[in-house]
Amino acid sequence: MIYRLLFKIVLQRIDAEDAHCLARYASRVLMRPPPVRWLLRRIRPRYTEIQVEALGLTFPSPVGVAAGMDKEVDWFEELGLMGFGFVEVGTVTAEPQEGAPRPRVARETAKFALRNWMGFPNPGAAVAAQRLSARTERVIVGSNIGKTQRVSMEEAAEDYRLSTRQLGPLSDYVVLNVSSPNTPRLKEMQAADRLRPLVKTVRDQLGAIAPRVPLLVKISPDLDDCELDAICDLSVELALDGIVAVNTTENLGTAGSPDERDGLKGGLSGRPLKARALEVTRRIRGRVGDRLVLISVGGIETPDDAWERLLAGATLVQAHTGFVYGGPLWPYRMNRGLARRVREAGKSSIQDLIGTGAMGSSPAPPSFNGASAAPDAESNPTPAPDFRAGAHLV
Repeated sequence: MIYRLLFKIVLQRIDAEDAHCLARYASRVLMRPPPVRWLLRRIRPRYTEIQVEALGLTFPSPVGVAAGMDKEVDWFEELGLMGFGFVEVGTVTAEPQEGAPRPRVARETAKFALRNWMGFPNPGAAVAAQRLSARTERVIVGSNIGKTQRVSMEEAAEDYRLSTRQLGPLSDYVVLNVSSPNTPRLKEMQAADRLRPLVKTVRDQLGAIAPRVPLLVKISPDLDDCELDAICDLSVELALDGIVAVNTTENLGTAGSPDERDGLKGGLSGRPLKARALEVTRRIRGRVGDRLVLISVGGIETPDDAWERLLAGATLVQAHTGFVYGGPLWPYRMNRGLARRVREAGKSSIQDLIGTGAMGSSPAPPSFNGASAAPDAESNPTPAPDFRAGAHLV
C-alpha cells in the first residue's frame, strides 16, 4: 500500500508529534476548499447497514476517532469527511496549557503501539468553543474534558464545570476524562467519593445550559475488577449516559526484560491494549447490560476488531493508533469491512448484532483481504500486558 511505503520511508523517520502535525496540516489544506468538501461528500461511500442509533443521535458509522487525535479542536471536520462516524475532540481543559516538554510521543512500531506523556496540551475551553461554533460539516462531535494541571484536586469539579459551560452547548456529547495517566493524581477521580460530586457538578451545569447533551465518563484499563464494577454501579446510580473504555495504560506487564521497561513513561495505546480493552468491554456489558452506551477504544486495527467489540457489547468503537498506522483510507476500509460482515451475518443493520456475543465467546470473524493496512495481528502477535495486581507499572 502507498501509505505503508510512505510511513516506512518518510513518516517513521520524523518525530511522532511532528508527523501528526504534518498530517493534520496537510489534510486541512487539501480538504478545506469548499469544492473539495462538496466532492468528498458526494463520493464518500455510505453504508446504511452500519448506522447506529445511540445517545439520541444517528451515527453513520460506529467507528469514531478517540480523544487525543484532535487536541487543538481544528481537525474534526476533515476527519468526518474521511469517513469516521464521529469525532471526540480534546482532551480540553478549562485553561489553555502547553503540556509536557517535547519530545512527548514515541512510536513502538514493532508492537503496533504508541506511547505518549503529553499532559493535555490544548488551546483551552474558550478557544475550543469558538472553533466548535464555526463548524459547517454535519459530523457528530463529542467533547472530552479534563482537569487543568495546575488546579488542585479539591478544585477539580469546578474546573470541569467551567469547561462544560463553554463546550456543553456546542457538543453532541460530553466525556469526563478521569483516567489519563499523564496528569498527576487524575486517576484518583475514578474513586466513588470523587466521581460522584464531579458528575453532579457537571450534570447540574449541563442541565442549566444543555439538558439534552449526554454525559459519559472515560475510564482506565488499569482498574481491577472490583474498581471496575464500582464505577459501573456508580454510573448506573448516577444515570450517566455511557462509559468510554478504555484510556491508555501505564501497565506494561511482564513482556520484555527489565532493561527494556526501565525509563519508559506515559500511556501506551495500540495493539498491546487490545486484549484488556476487550476484557473490560465484556465485563462492563455483563455488569450494566444495555442501560448505558459503551464506547470501546484500545487496539482497534481491523474490521474484525471492531466487530468483536460490538458483539461483546460495545455500542460504538473508537480508534487512534490504528488510524495513525493505517492512514487516511483506514476509516473507509473499516466501514466497508463492517458493512460486509453485517451482510454475511444475514442482517440489515449492525444495531441488531450489538451485544449478541456478550454472554460467551463469539465466533471468530472472517479475515478481510485488504480490509486494513495494518499488519496481521495473527501472523505478528504481540504479548498482551499483564494487568494483574502487582504487575509492573511505569
